Amino acid sequence: MSVLVYLIPAALFLGLCGLAAFLWSLKSGQYDDLEGAAYRVLFDDEDEQGAGRETREANRDDEPRG
Repeated sequence: MSVLVYLIPAALFLGLCGLAAFLWSLKSGQYDDLEGAAYRVLFDDEDEQGAGRETREANRDDEPRG
């Protein structure tokens, strides 16, 4: 039973630390754009996108039209 004297304050302290971290993340805007990261994964970086565009245009010219 004497262990509870240490475990209860430790659990309360860790819970308050977690709550503080969650409130800080809300205040700093971590949850503002939930879908942006999901769409950002699908696209290349800006530098690579320019090179990819040239390759796609070259491949488009090689395709038969009809």
